[in-house]
Amino acid sequence: MTLVTRVTDLIGRTPVFELATTDTGTRLLLKLEQHNPTGAAKIRMARSMVLDAEERGLLRPGGHIIESTSGNTGLGLAVVAAERGYRFTAVVDNHACKDKLRAMRALGATLVFVGDDAAGDDLATSAREDLAEAMAAARPDAYFTEQHNNPANAVGYYAVADELLADLDRVDILVSAVGTGGSLFGTARRLADLGRPARVIGVEPVGSIAFGGPGGPYWQSGTGTPPGATIGTAVDYTLLDEGVKVSDVDAFATARAIARTHGLLLGGSAGGSVHVALERLAEFPPGSTVVTIVCDGGEKYLDTVFDDEWMGAHDLLDPGMEAEVSALLRQYAPSNRADLVPAE
Repeated sequence: MTLVTRVTDLIGRTPVFELATTDTGTRLLLKLEQHNPTGAAKIRMARSMVLDAEERGLLRPGGHIIESTSGNTGLGLAVVAAERGYRFTAVVDNHACKDKLRAMRALGATLVFVGDDAAGDDLATSAREDLAEAMAAARPDAYFTEQHNNPANAVGYYAVADELLADLDRVDILVSAVGTGGSLFGTARRLADLGRPARVIGVEPVGSIAFGGPGGPYWQSGTGTPPGATIGTAVDYTLLDEGVKVSDVDAFATARAIARTHGLLLGGSAGGSVHVALERLAEFPPGSTVVTIVCDGGEKYLDTVFDDEWMGAHDLLDPGMEAEVSALLRQYAPSNRADLVPAE
């Protein structure tokens, strides 16, 4: 065991899980970022953005970090702020997972809700960002990390590519969710810079506007660009080979099926990426190594994605789709999971 003195020293070196393998040798592997502190990938970019701001003189001792967040970025910034002696204010809305909001408070963050109705559950990305920018501008000691347009966001994920290449012979295809874009495009950029480029397939919810098409509401948390929000510069279209949309029903059914067949809890956005990868796995070239970055686990969504009452109330429950995903998981079970059986 390695002795560390900071929680952020525990970032990285997350495991890779083989979920599926075709008869032609194509593998679907999951980079399980929930094994980072805070249970999410975004602590990587939170640390990167703060260290970058310190280097550029934008954050000074005792300063104040402000960010608009749906939860996981805020959790990462709360940890980094606590370690480095900064105040942290998270501008949030009630669309965020309640456990993420509670955890940010527990880590010392101040929460500021947008809008007058704190009981509402609408996604308010644009309003959050406008308020965070205004709050930072009004405080001389404050810095708005502005994750959607901060180059240090993507840089924080360069280590994901390094870790993947240390564990695997190659990465042929990346199929992952696009929220700010940092995790997918930061990883893809580093792979390309190392001379090991991958085919990049971005996944966003139906209703998100990053890949075009009509906007609308969606429930996948921490991913996509809702109508009215600005697509940030962290979404690097020059690296994108294909953009795909996935419904909340399909994303959540996939997460639920994996939980019941493998005992592995994935967040809803990861469920969406895995759904796309599973449905297309047989179409990829034989012997391909396909990787999905699982940005967080499902433990934060026990009262939503994994709660039948909540799912039913929001018309998202689809036992038929869960059965279809379970069948694909059995069809593509790796050789060491030949005993994989349907969930009861």
